[in-house]
Amino acid sequence: MNTTHSLNSSKSWSIQEVEALYELPFNDLMTLASKTHQTFFPEGDIELATLLSIKTGGCPEDCGYCPQAARYHTGVTATKLMELEEVLEAAKSAKAAGSNRFCMGAAWREPKDRDIEKVAEMVREVKALGLETCATLGMLEATQAQALKDAGLDYYNHNLDTSEDFYGAVIKTREYQDRIDTLTHVRHSGMSVCCGGIIGMGETRRQRASLISRLANLNPYPESVPINHLVPVAGTPLEHQEPLDPLEFVRTIAIARISMPKARVRLSAGRQALGRAVQAMCFMAGANSIFYGEKLLTTGNPEAQEDLLLLKELGLHPKMNQTAEIAV
Repeated sequence: MNTTHSLNSSKSWSIQEVEALYELPFNDLMTLASKTHQTFFPEGDIELATLLSIKTGGCPEDCGYCPQAARYHTGVTATKLMELEEVLEAAKSAKAAGSNRFCMGAAWREPKDRDIEKVAEMVREVKALGLETCATLGMLEATQAQALKDAGLDYYNHNLDTSEDFYGAVIKTREYQDRIDTLTHVRHSGMSVCCGGIIGMGETRRQRASLISRLANLNPYPESVPINHLVPVAGTPLEHQEPLDPLEFVRTIAIARISMPKARVRLSAGRQALGRAVQAMCFMAGANSIFYGEKLLTTGNPEAQEDLLLLKELGLHPKMNQTAEIAV
């Protein structure tokens, strides 16, 4: 494969070309990903983002991986939208711990306009703290996306989750096109896009390649690409899913880096199960963003100090905000 061609940030990617990357010898793939990363992120910093569930559980969707779906018995208790003061306290704590992006997630299929008004107020107040803001609230209409942009929201997260041809095996309460429509509304509003998927839900390698191809061919591709490793949750349809080969996950991180060279590729859900060695390989493969803190919506996440110690041992440095009060 021509390395120079692969570093072209405007290249389109066919499924077959992504599959060819998966077939490369592991060391060759890692070398190519590392060169791509060094070219586009020469400082080599790691973005720290904190995710807060501002409205948990009770979702009417049937996403097979999600413990927040009301139809599954997972022990998650549905809550109302958090009060502004609670959100601000969490944002202040995240900033003090070193995070520079604060993400707010709500378990809605699609927010009502009155919900958007409340979240917009949260966005304005969190922005005033000097943090980047991100939200994931479900499907959006164009007017709702614009309202969030006007409030100062920097990023909107709406994952494709998987390939279009595997999507129906995981989710039946919405169409793949619904996700594309929301991403279009977000992009037209002027917000940056945070969009990735979940690896290890039973999809084939070709379907993983199809997901990466679709992400890379969004015009433009997402500024942030969260790659989640499935966390099988008791009570969900995927609770007994066989674990993915960790090296296949590392390959996917590397391919995301190569195909979307300017994006922040984020290690998201499932990091805890991967362990330190696999996480280190993911950083070598070009991951340069993590969710940072003890909980990611409803699943566990490595403790902040463990993350900082690992980064220090690897010689990596977090992209810190100026008022962080952390010690390693």
